[in-house]
Amino acid sequence: MPGIAEIALAGAPIAGGALLGVAAGNLRPPDIRALIVKDMDLLDRIPAEQVERRAELQRVIDIRIDDLIGAVDKNRELRQLAASYEGNWRDIVVFICAVLFTIVWWNVDHSRTNWVLMFVVMIVLSILAGVYAARGILRGLASFLKGRRTSQ
Repeated sequence: MPGIAEIALAGAPIAGGALLGVAAGNLRPPDIRALIVKDMDLLDRIPAEQVERRAELQRVIDIRIDDLIGAVDKNRELRQLAASYEGNWRDIVVFICAVLFTIVWWNVDHSRTNWVLMFVVMIVLSILAGVYAARGILRGLASFLKGRRTSQ
C-alpha cells in the first residue's frame, strides 16, 4: 500500500493545479438575459390589480438591466486593457522565479516518485514564462525605438 500513497502524493500538486484550471474554466456567471426574460414573463402573468408586486418586479428587472449594461461596459474596459498590455517587469520576475524553482527542484532527492514529472512541469512553465518575458521585452524595445524615431 505505501506505493499507492506515494503515487497519490506525487501527483497531488499537478492534479490540484489541473483541477483548479478545470474549475476556473467551468465557472459561469448566471445568464442575466435569461433571468430578465423570465422576470418579464412573470410580470405579464401577474394580475394588473397587484400593483405593488408588479412595481417591485419591475424594479428588479430595471436593476438587472442596469447590471447588464454595467457588465458590458466593464467587460469592454477589461478587453481594452488586455489588448494594450505590452509586458512589464513582472513577466521577467516570474521567469526568474520559475528558473530558480526549477534549480531548487533539481537539488531535491531524485529518487522521489514525483521528481521527474514535477521537473518536466517546471521546465515547461519556465519556457512559457520566458516566452512572455521575451515578448514583453521585445514590445518594450519596439515602442522605445518607435518613440526614438518619431522624436528625431
